[in-house]
Amino acid sequence: MTTESLKDTIKRELPTWLREDPAFRTYVLELTRDEYADRRETGDRFYELLGELRRDREKQERKWEANQAELERMREEQAQKWEQQNRRWDENQAEWRRLWDENRAEQSRLWEESRADSNRRWDANQEELKRLHNEIMAQAQKFDRGIGALGSRWGLQSEKAFRDALAAILEQSFDVQVVNVTDYDDSGEVFGRPDQIELDVIIKNGLLLICELKSSIDKAGMYIFERKARFYERRHERKADRLIVISPMIDARARKVGERLGIEMYGDSSEVEAV
Repeated sequence: MTTESLKDTIKRELPTWLREDPAFRTYVLELTRDEYADRRETGDRFYELLGELRRDREKQERKWEANQAELERMREEQAQKWEQQNRRWDENQAEWRRLWDENRAEQSRLWEESRADSNRRWDANQEELKRLHNEIMAQAQKFDRGIGALGSRWGLQSEKAFRDALAAILEQSFDVQVVNVTDYDDSGEVFGRPDQIELDVIIKNGLLLICELKSSIDKAGMYIFERKARFYERRHERKADRLIVISPMIDARARKVGERLGIEMYGDSSEVEAV
């Protein structure tokens, strides 16, 4: 008998030998034991994977709590800054009133002391009053610009935190997941040139909702959101069931654009109709 014919015989008869001969089956199992993992090893690996998944979940929960704490800290810090600016404004106003009262008293006193000299003194004091007024107005304008710059910086620094907070409210209130989708517009149909496109998407029970979560939005921003949504629909070949903008500061002209384009607009995540 040749080697090949022997192999064919073994292949043909081996299943029967394994079923009918326990001693032979035990011999084969012992012979091949090193080629596969036993039940204990498989079970240990399964519980190891479960442990890794549990640790990953705990890590995500700790990260969420840290983000919430950071957001609260930023809110408190901003409130302190506004309180400080308001206090400075009140001090400037009080100083302006004091200077105004002092000059009025000085004008009355000079008028009473000498009618002959009153015109000269009046002109001189009017010039002084004008100078003081210009200084106060310059200080007030500087103060207004400071507030404006502070607001701009706050808006830029907290935009992501603001968006994350709105998304968290949506997820907690309506049991959905807000997914941030990033695509690349090669043809430049959204911004007029190739650029990265970011959108927030909610998919639940077969519904597709495309959202814009921003601290403020103007007319141009509303048009851009509509173009981004249509770009997403064409890219993914799926029609959105609802387009939603959530922002506490929606420009009046932007609101008219949104109504014309069929975009739902809300001032807060908690106002969104159930999805």
